[in-house]
Parts: sequence; C-alpha cells; structure tokens
Amino acid sequence: MMLRVTILSLLMAFPAAMVASVPTPAAIDARVRKIMAETDSQGIAVAVIDEGKVAYVQAYGVRNAKGDPLLVDTIMYGASLTKTVMAYATLQLVDAGKIALDTPVADYLEKPLPSYGPDPIHPDKYGPYRDLAGDDRWRKITPRMVLTQSTGFANFAFVEPDQKLSIHFDPGTRYAYSGEGFILLQFVVEHGRADKGLGLDVGDLTQKKIFDPLGMTRTSLKWRDDFAGNLADGWDDKGHVEEHDKRSKVRAAGSMDTTINDLSKFAAALVRGWGLSPASRAEMVRPQVHITTKTQFPTFQPDLPSDQQRKDLFAGLGVVVFDGPQGHGFYKNGHTGTTSNSMVCIEGGKRCVLILSNDVRSAAGFADLVRFVLGDTGVPYEWEFGDGAGRS
Repeated sequence: MMLRVTILSLLMAFPAAMVASVPTPAAIDARVRKIMAETDSQGIAVAVIDEGKVAYVQAYGVRNAKGDPLLVDTIMYGASLTKTVMAYATLQLVDAGKIALDTPVADYLEKPLPSYGPDPIHPDKYGPYRDLAGDDRWRKITPRMVLTQSTGFANFAFVEPDQKLSIHFDPGTRYAYSGEGFILLQFVVEHGRADKGLGLDVGDLTQKKIFDPLGMTRTSLKWRDDFAGNLADGWDDKGHVEEHDKRSKVRAAGSMDTTINDLSKFAAALVRGWGLSPASRAEMVRPQVHITTKTQFPTFQPDLPSDQQRKDLFAGLGVVVFDGPQGHGFYKNGHTGTTSNSMVCIEGGKRCVLILSNDVRSAAGFADLVRFVLGDTGVPYEWEFGDGAGRS
C-alpha cells in the first residue's frame, strides 16, 4: 500500500511523465496537411523539441505565388518571436553584469530620455521619447518591466490617436503588450553609457552570442542579400500574396528573419537553458506580472472580474507563462498581416512545438496542432486569439 501511494505521489508531482510519446513523423505530416486544408493555409513549417533536443523539423506547402516549395531552410519572418530572442540576449547581459533587471533605464543613459528626441535608429516611427517630457514616470521603467510587457506604453506610438508616445499606467503595475518597450530596451543597450558596458549593437550581440554559437547560419535581425534565393512571401487573411518585407534595420520588437531549421535550435537551447546562468533561466520563466484581461488585444481593456481571471497566467521575461495539465509551460506568438508563428514549451520533458507560417490563416489550426503533438498543455490560445481559438 505504501509503495502504491509513493508511485501515485510521484505521478502527481511529475505529470509530464504520463504524457504519451511524440507522434510519428508520418502522423505529424498528416495532421499538418489536414490543418492546412481546413484553414486554406499555403505554407507551414513545424519543429518538435523533445528532452531539449530537436526531434523533428519539416516544412509544408509553398513559399510564393509561383509555387516554389517551402523548405526547412527557407527564410521566413520571425515577427514577435524576435522579442524572446531579445529577452534572452538581455539576460546574457545580466549574467555579464552589464544590465540589472531592476535598475531603471534612466541610470544607463547619459541624459534624460525625453532629451534624446526621436530614436536615431528609426526616426520616422519609433522612439519619440521627447513625447514623454512632463511625465517623469519614464524614470521608473526597468528592463524587467520591458520584458514583462508592463511599461505602460501602447504597442507602438504610431497606433495612438495622436501618434505620440504616452504612459497609460504606472510602469510595472499591469500587463499591456508593447513593442515600443522593446524598442526602448534596444535604445538603452545601443546608446547606454559605455562605463556600464553598453553601447552595443543589438544585431551584432544576438549574432555573436546566440545565432553563431547555435549554428543558426540563416538567421539575422536585419535583411541579408544571401537570403533572397530561398525566401518566403506571405498570404493575408483574404488569400492575397505580399512580398517578404526586407527589413534593413535591427528592430528588437520584430525584425528577425530565420528558418524553421535555425529557430528549432534556439527553441531547444531555450528549453534546456543553454547560454544562461541557472538563475537567469529560472527568472525568465518565473510568473511575474499577473495577466488579468479577457484577451491580449486591445491592450488597455479592463480587468476581468477576479473569479473569471485565469489564476496561472503571467508574464515571464519575453514569454507568457502558465500552468496546465502537464505542469509549468511558456509560450510566445508572433503575427503580422501575413505571418503566424507560435512557440509552446513545457518544462517537464523539455518539450516544445515551434510553428512558423507564411500564411496568417494558419493560426486557426495552431491549438489543434499543439494538442496533437504535445497533448493537453493548457497554453492560453483563447487569451491570445480570443474565445474562438480554443485551448490546447
């Protein structure tokens, strides 16, 4: 009787041990093709990570209107998965003693943020820091607040009614998705004080500290001419094709070009904790800012009543963390008008599903595909996409 109780206790403590094995390649192929048919998707690339290692990588469909095949080394747009890479690079700077998560960004700058005017990297759209003159709450913003999406900024200043950067709530007090926050962190890393070890190019930093060591030879935070020969265009929700946007400047909020083969290496490294101290890796996936809204967008919607909030849903650092039937997990999505990407990882078993798609319509099948590969995880797709997306 004691032995039975002990075994049951172990199974309850480690629910991932009860998860079935990863489906066979043939089964995954069949499921992806079924989802593509149901969603009218033209292209999907999938990678599966098991025990912290890349277990399967495949691409399906086409990469352009000519019908050229989508391949595992086809350049695809990483979109907001770039933010997770930026979070990882920031934690490497933390480990190197160049940034502290809870030190205000003001401490890293030579002069007050509003005095810098427009961001010199993106003067036409990003970093209108002079708009913050008269609101000293910018001085409270820390790298942690950027990485937990709690700066108080809108997603971008150009979506504001007056197209000016504003702080909508006291920084650090709630979650509201903001690419503008990541642009600020990039600004601090690139234009921060040299005596703090900053003044670093984020594109070079990610290349030298993440992409090159992991063998991600076809990944960059800005366009490279050698990408042109095997490049994915994208399909919007009406089925119209748009050419791949060749982003010529590094943008921490979402400029990454990559391939499913390359990004699977990053996902495996991320779930293993490669390249980070144990403390930084633990901090990345620790629940930090409770997410209390019905859906992720619009960003400034009211909180749900307490009894309707999902109690396990939190911002980590560059990821969203949750608890489900298999224990603790984290995920990050990335979308544009022609891109749908998703990375879902479960800590138990160090398992992930990574999906890159050059057709925005594919997102309707993500919950089904993640559930098929990983089983019931509890990833909050109903919050990410809205109530109609289901929960996997």
